[in-house]
Amino acid sequence: MNPRQGFDNWDSYRSVREKLSRLVAARGDGRLRLVKDTSNLFRPRTAAEGTLDMRRLNRVIEVDPEAMTAEVEGMTTFEAFVDATLPRGLRPPVVPELKTITVGGAVSGAGIESSSFRYGLVHENVEEMEVLCADGTVRLCRPDNEHADLFRAIPNSYGTLGYILRLRVKLLAAPPYAALTHWRYRDRVQFLAALVAACGRGAAMPDFVEGVVFAPDDFVLTTARLTDEAGPVSDYTGMGIYYRSLRSRGEDRLTVRDFLWRWDPDWFWCSRSFGMQNPLLRRLLGRWMLRSSSYGKAKALYERWGIEERVTALRRALGRPVELSEQVIQDVEIPIDHAPEFLDFYFREIDIRPCWVCPLRPLAAAADWTLFAMKPGALYLNFGFWGSVRSSAAKAAGHFNRRVERTVQELGGRKSLYSRSYFPEAEFWRIYNGEAYARLKAKYDPRGAFDDLYRKAVLGG
Repeated sequence: MNPRQGFDNWDSYRSVREKLSRLVAARGDGRLRLVKDTSNLFRPRTAAEGTLDMRRLNRVIEVDPEAMTAEVEGMTTFEAFVDATLPRGLRPPVVPELKTITVGGAVSGAGIESSSFRYGLVHENVEEMEVLCADGTVRLCRPDNEHADLFRAIPNSYGTLGYILRLRVKLLAAPPYAALTHWRYRDRVQFLAALVAACGRGAAMPDFVEGVVFAPDDFVLTTARLTDEAGPVSDYTGMGIYYRSLRSRGEDRLTVRDFLWRWDPDWFWCSRSFGMQNPLLRRLLGRWMLRSSSYGKAKALYERWGIEERVTALRRALGRPVELSEQVIQDVEIPIDHAPEFLDFYFREIDIRPCWVCPLRPLAAAADWTLFAMKPGALYLNFGFWGSVRSSAAKAAGHFNRRVERTVQELGGRKSLYSRSYFPEAEFWRIYNGEAYARLKAKYDPRGAFDDLYRKAVLGG
């Protein structure tokens, strides 16, 4: 393998950076939007008036083992990032679950993973960024320089204040294996208590902690430690399905790379919607389908061709009953003290099974992140649930998603904005610091070249 495969160089990066800067500076009026090969957004998007192709900035520039940092271009996927660092015995502290998530996207969208109880969110492990602003200026943003206000506002801004061209990201040591332990609980109180204990501080703390809720009386807690100790390893990239293993074995071992991407082949468990948990289809199509990028493309085609609407129209034409449902794809962060209340609500009104549970503990500066402030050092649980809930004609559009939003606010939590949102505008800006956002928008994008966050996240801009 070429040791520079997947790498860019500084001269090449700077050349592309200058080209993009000139293009934006010379453009006329109208909104800009990134050109993307894949997207992990689950909300509607209207057509942009202008597009900006940054796909060329998709590589790692440099890995520095002495400084324990990497210079990474904004459109680099975490798969490419990990493949550049693991051969050097290093890894990013927080690696989101899907290979197609980009480093810049995870920072501007506030990404997490099962190491977040130790290392916070993805953006909390970034030392500096170069951000392309609406006037074509590329600003170097650090927490201690003249653009610290922009640095602190990029997380949860979703590209509405500028686009990340380059990041300096912290790295950690990456032993070659991950040793997993799965504990199964029938009682939610015991499950939550064990999860909190696993996230405790000290030398015995594992490297990764997460849970899966299969039913109101069926919980699995997983802890993992990275290790140099070799041994037989499992393979969940083919016929094996990772989430099904959680209830059938108490211990497991994976290579560190396979562990980081344990959820990717089946998009957690969403591959069942595409028939890919059928053994025959899995054997026939697994080579092409068992990765998140394939599911993303299939989802896009499904929506573009209006498959659901066509099936509904056909059933009505044939006089067959039509079952109404509402898509509910959400990730929410709930303070640990209110997790039992959220689970009560969840099983009463949503009940999509399974549900992912990921603990996170924001770092010391968490209160300073302008658009996604959290309590430093507090333990939160992220609940991730992705599916459909049976509905009826009597319920308003977005009924269940609105109920999730309302409950999260009542419990003092946060909701990710990668999926559908229904907040009234005044409430949205109250939650996401509208006064500060307006000041930053006026300073860095006074002509509105980039979408407004409310328009983009809620109105589908």
